[in-house]
Amino acid sequence: MKIGLIVGSLRKESWNKQVALTVKQLFPDDVEANIIDISNVPLYNQDLDAEVPNENFRYIREEVKKYDGFIFFTPEYNRSYTPAIKNIIDVVSRDPEGSGFKKKPATVFSASIGGYGAMAANLALRQAFVYVDLIPMQQPEVYLSRVQDLFDDDKIMVEDTRNFLKKCVLSFVEHAKLII
Repeated sequence: MKIGLIVGSLRKESWNKQVALTVKQLFPDDVEANIIDISNVPLYNQDLDAEVPNENFRYIREEVKKYDGFIFFTPEYNRSYTPAIKNIIDVVSRDPEGSGFKKKPATVFSASIGGYGAMAANLALRQAFVYVDLIPMQQPEVYLSRVQDLFDDDKIMVEDTRNFLKKCVLSFVEHAKLII
């Protein structure tokens, strides 16, 4: 099984990227998990998706097709998920050869420096999954509030949170096995 990790914050020191790097280490040995780089994909524009689609559109579409399922990591921007994730959903789902997301398992791990753990972003993204035919994991839900307090000075996640995420990763693997 191969799981793609999609981080919606493009900031170099992103907390959500730190969470994704931790999560990447928590998968069982028989599951490959990789962060999918979305930083070079231009905003979706149908003019760039003409007879010969933009090379970055082609790249991300082919990359996504390699994965059996996805975990999206998002902070909250104005009570929703990030434009970078919205863009990837638009580009991948509008592939002339068919969406690379169709009928694949997915979940959202959201994190913010505030007190709600990017809950609104998490729920909005899960709602978008329905339209592009991703199959969301229902439970557990992952909202990490005050994420800056969940790491030590060396960016090592505190044990309790790491254990929680390990359980969530294993739940996602079970969810994915039911679908693929």
